Amino acid sequence: MGLLALTATACSTDSEAARLGMPEPISDQAERMLTLWQGSWIAAFAVGAVVWGLIIWAVLFHRKRSDDLPPQVRYNMPIEILYTAVPFVIIGVLFYFTARDEAYVEKTTANPAVVVDVHGFQWSWQFDYREKDGSGQERTVASEVGVPVDPNVETGAKPVLTIPVDQTVRIRLHANDVIHSFWVPALLYKKDVMPGYTNEFEFTARKTGTYEGRCAELCGVDHSRMLFQLKVVSQAEYDQYIAAAKAKAAGGAQQ
Repeated sequence: MGLLALTATACSTDSEAARLGMPEPISDQAERMLTLWQGSWIAAFAVGAVVWGLIIWAVLFHRKRSDDLPPQVRYNMPIEILYTAVPFVIIGVLFYFTARDEAYVEKTTANPAVVVDVHGFQWSWQFDYREKDGSGQERTVASEVGVPVDPNVETGAKPVLTIPVDQTVRIRLHANDVIHSFWVPALLYKKDVMPGYTNEFEFTARKTGTYEGRCAELCGVDHSRMLFQLKVVSQAEYDQYIAAAKAKAAGGAQQ
């Protein structure tokens, strides 16, 4: 019945069943996390199969056949060593792969191609694109400030975070009111946005497209209105977007 339910819920695509319900990953880091998730489930299924096999074997071959008591023993040293050592081995293997992948996902580089300061506020997001000038000082070259949107309206004016494909992007998270959480399901990753502390992470998107994002922390009465979109575009489109933002800012300064 379990296999039937799995087959029925994943009949749309084979890849959906392989992902075990996770969204399709769009970045290198998301691919690594999906692999860890799949490996953990494989290990869980393997352990479950062994345990159920032992239970069924005991039920079939050691069921009661008479009123005579079976031989009474105090202990079985090999078996006790086995069921003590095996869980430690399983935990050690899972810990190793989890720590390895966590270090990979949380790793930051010295010179990312794109740096964006993301400000979470009640009840929307602000995206500030940062670049270094000739003196090495960072400055904001483009900014988009969102307004709260109605989550029941699919075509609402959500703020858009635009990034280039195949480039390392660093996200720096800021908040001035309460704790929020930056979450794009397609990245298979979320990070708290905390007042007084800057959280940051990096990712490299490999697929162009527009992906939904939201706040994943219950931050108040209009928490559900903190929606945004992640737009992954080609390098040429991104350069055009930044150039238009710089021209608009220069025009405003001249006025």
